[in-house]
Amino acid sequence: MDPNYIGSAGSDAAAAGFLAFFAGFFMIILVVLLAVYIFMAVCLMKIAKKTNTPNGWFAWIPILNVVLMLQIAKKPVWWIILLFIPVVNMIWIVLQILVWMAISRECGKEEWLGILIIIPVANIIVPAYLAFSKNSTTPIQSVPPVQPVV
Repeated sequence: MDPNYIGSAGSDAAAAGFLAFFAGFFMIILVVLLAVYIFMAVCLMKIAKKTNTPNGWFAWIPILNVVLMLQIAKKPVWWIILLFIPVVNMIWIVLQILVWMAISRECGKEEWLGILIIIPVANIIVPAYLAFSKNSTTPIQSVPPVQPVV
């Protein structure tokens, strides 16, 4: 018998080891992504509360969180349709920058903060800064019209 021959038992053990490694790696990635999603939802809810935007709970639902961002930024909600058009969705990064620039303005911060959303680590820091910092100026708040009592 050849001393270098591993046999089928060795290759099965190696395959099981690789499978366990990739399953563990996948679980770690899944936990990190879930933590980032929860963090971003909390930040978006805080921003909605700061800007007096209704339905802050939209931050927890995947498509509705984009609708909430558009409402906070006072941009047309039909922009969300652009996400589902295959070629046009390539410009979504430009629309996302415009939306975050408007959200920064609504939070009373400088608009250039919205440009930082395309930088990998800053795209987590900017929403946290907008959500948990104090307003430097008072944002324009929409007030429903009051109808006279007759």
